[in-house]
Amino acid sequence: MTEQHSFRAPLLDADRAIPEGLTDGLGRPAGARYNVYRNNVAVSLTEALETGFPAIAKLIGPDNFRAVAARYLRAAPPTSPLMMHYGAGFPEFLKTVEPLAHLGYLPDVARLELALRRSFHAADHTPADPALLQDVDDDALMSCRMALAPSAHLLRSPWPIVSIWAFNMRPGSAKPQARPEDALILRAEFDPEPLVTPEGGAAFVTALIRGESFGSAMTAAGDSFDVGVMLNLLFTHRAIAGISFEDTP
Repeated sequence: MTEQHSFRAPLLDADRAIPEGLTDGLGRPAGARYNVYRNNVAVSLTEALETGFPAIAKLIGPDNFRAVAARYLRAAPPTSPLMMHYGAGFPEFLKTVEPLAHLGYLPDVARLELALRRSFHAADHTPADPALLQDVDDDALMSCRMALAPSAHLLRSPWPIVSIWAFNMRPGSAKPQARPEDALILRAEFDPEPLVTPEGGAAFVTALIRGESFGSAMTAAGDSFDVGVMLNLLFTHRAIAGISFEDTP
């Protein structure tokens, strides 16, 4: 074990002994200072998780969240000095917390919150002009390809994750109904918005993300898909970053 590891390992685990031989600048024992530093690190990382996953903190309560966070800190130390990246593995970690197993929707709600954060920090883009689709014949439309904005994210879930998130984060939101919801996260301006995709919308967006043609995406969406509703949603939220046609150089 390296000296660096022996110093860092106990930082996130209060059950571990303070490293031996620590001294301050005057050569005095620095165990008390290490304890203060250790506490500050744990508090900072817990606060970063609370900031990144506020709906999860509200769903399980502050005491439970801090207990779960303490376990996560030990299992997943930070790999970047940028706290906006901390917690990337938190949704998967929640699946391993046995006392929370009866709340099966928690990992997917955490995935939604993580996607909201990533959308917020995603690169800006210039949205495509919907006028590009005017006066386009059917063959050209079916063969064109649409690129989504870097801030756009799609999450498919068997749980009503958007409704659960909204019920906990937006006063006055309707109580979630027991049904699946596919979440489309779009950022028209500065703040990302989680939206429930219309029927067939998730399959349509998935096909676009894969680089498939507009026609292939329509086929994937199914017969009940309302393409007008979907396009209005995407263009209104400035989610189309580019439209290319086969004859475009």
